[in-house]
Amino acid sequence: MSMVMVSTGFMHDSRRLFYTYCLSLLILVLDQSSKKFAQKLLNYAEPVQLFSWFDFTLHYNRGAAFSILSDAGGWQRWLLSAIAIMVSGILIVWLYTLRSSKGILPIGLSLILGGALGNVWDRIKFGYVVDFVSVHLNGWYFPTFNVADAAISIGVTLILLDEFLVKK
Repeated sequence: MSMVMVSTGFMHDSRRLFYTYCLSLLILVLDQSSKKFAQKLLNYAEPVQLFSWFDFTLHYNRGAAFSILSDAGGWQRWLLSAIAIMVSGILIVWLYTLRSSKGILPIGLSLILGGALGNVWDRIKFGYVVDFVSVHLNGWYFPTFNVADAAISIGVTLILLDEFLVKK
């Protein structure tokens, strides 16, 4: 594996960096493709049941996670977009400056980056995030989500596992 010295003095593995950025791009493409597909095939708020506990239901989330701030009047679109762009920038730099790592941290960061970019794309383009995956059981409904949300959740889980379970 080739190692590149950057001016900050950090060493990074250019192959790992390429693959982690590609993973983020893959998540972004999968997220945007699935949302476009959902918007084309689904009617708003009309569930298409696949299993008794799982369906596709098109929703538009104008707020943050779990629709927090969804009725805030519109200003949240730009605040949440700015936060997502700043976090994405931090993740890009973090991945770039990350010392050579064989752990799961780079994968987790890449999943979060791809998910954040997917959701901010929606928020800037439409003013809301497209959600369509619905999981429920016995009248209890988990908030509708999308590929980007799933990637972010898995990414956070991998970072926590890396922090607490992987020997340093």
